[in-house]
Amino acid sequence: MLVTSAALVQLRVGFSAAFNRGLGNVVTLADKIATTVPSSTASNLYGWLGSIPGLRKWIGEREIQKISENDYSIKNEPFELTVGVKRTDIEDDNYGVYTPFMEGMGESTALHKEQRVAETVKKGFTDLCYDGKPFYSKAHKVGETTYSNLSDAKLSADSFIAARTTMMSLKNDQGQPLNLVPDTLLVPPALEQEARMILEADLINGTTNINKGLAKVEVWTELADQPTQWHLLCTKRSLKPFIFQEREKAKFVAMTKETDENVFMRDEYLYGVNARDGVGYGFWQMAYGSTGTTAG
Repeated sequence: MLVTSAALVQLRVGFSAAFNRGLGNVVTLADKIATTVPSSTASNLYGWLGSIPGLRKWIGEREIQKISENDYSIKNEPFELTVGVKRTDIEDDNYGVYTPFMEGMGESTALHKEQRVAETVKKGFTDLCYDGKPFYSKAHKVGETTYSNLSDAKLSADSFIAARTTMMSLKNDQGQPLNLVPDTLLVPPALEQEARMILEADLINGTTNINKGLAKVEVWTELADQPTQWHLLCTKRSLKPFIFQEREKAKFVAMTKETDENVFMRDEYLYGVNARDGVGYGFWQMAYGSTGTTAG
């Protein structure tokens, strides 16, 4: 191929199309468990986290609810992925070998959100949420009441029911039930069999499985390095347990001008992806996590 401006534009269009195909090839679990929040600054402050008010009977004047204020913020960070295509590969019509790579770049970009959210999930036992406690903690304070969404129990029918009961019993600072019903049991591959036995089997030891269908089992390969952890989540509310903050949506970019340094100095055209985002925690009430280190 003769390398001209028109040829480079055509090549970029082809690479971009391959990239977009890759994006569409991947279905992520992150979209189910994390709310995507748009961002327009270096970081977002989530000062309103902590308030889940309910309606009251209107008697006399309105009672203005004070929104809880905290300094919980999520900082955006930059990410990139870049590949170089040699001019000689274009001249010799070898550029086709890069098309699968560009498609793979699209798949990697789609998985970026998955990986970011997964790290947040796994760090929930140590990283702090809006109330200054670890996301999974035994010391979450709501009004005068202290709640726990943390356990060390191994996954079993009993520990699942205990977690479910805890989440469904939570109240707001006015003493009103939050009416949370967990719908997703998130487990690593090592716990898939146990999770499916608890929630999908018709019979257990010859007895009707009364837990069947109480939640959907989601097996996440991202949790493979934490083989005993399990997470019970409520994902049906407007704010999910985790937050993916999107400052700059991943986009395909290129440096192919003759005046670009990479072209002039190395005879190489650069194609890549830019993204800028942050991750963090929503309401701890939407999740219950266990390290799974203790039998019982």
